[in-house]
Amino acid sequence: MGTTSGIRTRRYHALLLIAQTPPTSRVVLVNGLDAWLETPGGAIPLTSQYYAPGVTHPEGAKRIKSFSYLPWPTWELDAGRKITVTQELFVAQAAQLTAIRWTVKGAPKGSVLCARPFLSGRDYHILHHENPDFSFDSGQHGPWTLWQPYSDLPVIGALTNATYVHQPLWYRSFHYLEEERRGLDDSEDLGAPGTLRWNAAGECYLLLAARRDRADFDPGADAAKIFMQAREKELSRRSAFSSPLERAADAFIVRRGEGKTIVAGYPWFTDWGRDTFISMRGLCLAQGHLEDARQILVEWAGSVSGGMLPNRFTDAFDEPEFNSVDASLWFIVAVHDFLEACKKRGVAVSESDRAALIVATEQILTGYSRGTRHQIKMDSDGLIAAGEPGVQLTWMDAKVKDWVVTPRIGKPVEIQALWINALEIGSMFSEKWKPLAVKARASFAAKFFDEKRGYLADVVDADHVSGETDWSFRPNQLFAIGGLPFPLLEGKAARRVVDLCEAKLMTPLGPRTLAPDDPNYCPVFHGGIMERDGAYHRGTAWAWLTGPFVEAWVRVRGGTETARAEARARFVEPLLAHMEDCGLGSITEVADGDPPYRPGGCPFQAWSVAEVIRLLEDVLVEK
Repeated sequence: MGTTSGIRTRRYHALLLIAQTPPTSRVVLVNGLDAWLETPGGAIPLTSQYYAPGVTHPEGAKRIKSFSYLPWPTWELDAGRKITVTQELFVAQAAQLTAIRWTVKGAPKGSVLCARPFLSGRDYHILHHENPDFSFDSGQHGPWTLWQPYSDLPVIGALTNATYVHQPLWYRSFHYLEEERRGLDDSEDLGAPGTLRWNAAGECYLLLAARRDRADFDPGADAAKIFMQAREKELSRRSAFSSPLERAADAFIVRRGEGKTIVAGYPWFTDWGRDTFISMRGLCLAQGHLEDARQILVEWAGSVSGGMLPNRFTDAFDEPEFNSVDASLWFIVAVHDFLEACKKRGVAVSESDRAALIVATEQILTGYSRGTRHQIKMDSDGLIAAGEPGVQLTWMDAKVKDWVVTPRIGKPVEIQALWINALEIGSMFSEKWKPLAVKARASFAAKFFDEKRGYLADVVDADHVSGETDWSFRPNQLFAIGGLPFPLLEGKAARRVVDLCEAKLMTPLGPRTLAPDDPNYCPVFHGGIMERDGAYHRGTAWAWLTGPFVEAWVRVRGGTETARAEARARFVEPLLAHMEDCGLGSITEVADGDPPYRPGGCPFQAWSVAEVIRLLEDVLVEK
């Protein structure tokens, strides 16, 4: 991950960043590099770095005359004196390998291309500083130049057609502007063990790889051959995608243990239960990747504890966090949609897999109806109450130290929609859940919609106080109409809700999380941790909510072809255009609630991509 200028502005920008236990235990090994051209007429910088206090050096970035990210990042540089340099960079899938090639044209005879890699060896969240434990030692293993800054981390290998000159140096005070803007630590020191030198008359190859042991590097490898093989393989893989969305989706489905899972977003998220089950419908089911969906669901099905699925696993795999009321219910929705997709496509589900999914569904419904962690329990009205001080259980889960920004303790509206959908799905496997579904539906109808206001409450029996209601106008009410298999609100009431949501919440990059006329509304998502997390669910727009909104919008208009076409043009096309704006080739997590709707948050977000795919491949397709 990086920038079009090549200047790193975040701690996550790196050339070689690997997951030691996929998809977790991520470490940065090679942060970046300096590159320059040595000619008889003097040195020509090809890259730039940004240092404290506000110094850009050298000025290679000014030489960039074009950039393209397709099929992978490629820069064209005007080095002056009629010299041009092309740099292309790609990551080979599942290989822990970054491949770079420079092609120099017009350079005088005897010119040398030079590159000096910057190394750290740190957790991807934590910045690196000069210290006596860092090892600059280098070694050779056949054509590989090897470094291992810290003995407990993988070995870094550089396979090149260059010569290596050992020149240990500390580069101090790299300054990351985006970290500064977020109120985070923003300065880093990196070690540069030496310089790679190529004859600029030929193509210059650099392949950066990580292996657990020095002996794992092939001593017979050839840089040009490996580069071209990896290049052809990647070109073939990427050209097989039918659309930019399909290509974006592929990056989120990864390995976990012997199965598969979904990374919630890059660069900082791992796999989260809620995000996985929401995203699966678009990333897997809508595209027909049923085997991926099967592996993910079966992998998670064995993790039910006390009627709950974890929302997140730690890096150690053995300390799951059960801090979500909705993740388990989204699992049941995903099970339903998976089985329906298999039925529609004529794909058989093995008895053992079906049994595992049904057992997990039963365990969740039983746990929720009897009561489980964090005061999650079915109340006498058939609805689900949840929450306790200090815990954020719904998807609106921002927390800063002890401040839970949107606690939503009580009976949140989308949790009831999920619960009733889960009961309806459960009744397909066992009739005992049907009476509870009927009861919960009746209670929902009686307690959530206000005829005078024309919309649904966000939380009923707030703070577990009977009759206390939070009437904040939020997009969570949309799940009673769209986004789930079984709508709870229909007819004129549903139309009123959707029309109000469109008027008050919609932006080009998704619905706002709070209406602008609310005194707690936060119009922009920027600043330090307190400011950003405070705005996260109090006005910030979320792209993934476009899914339930559009489905509800089309439903209340009768699902006509005209409605589907209009929805695509008005609500989906802006998100497709946005793929060229921020996280290039993908869809970002959030945007400011106010114009110009500046994107923010995670630049490559799974459920943002997934919900747009679900709309295009399912909701907006003629039935």
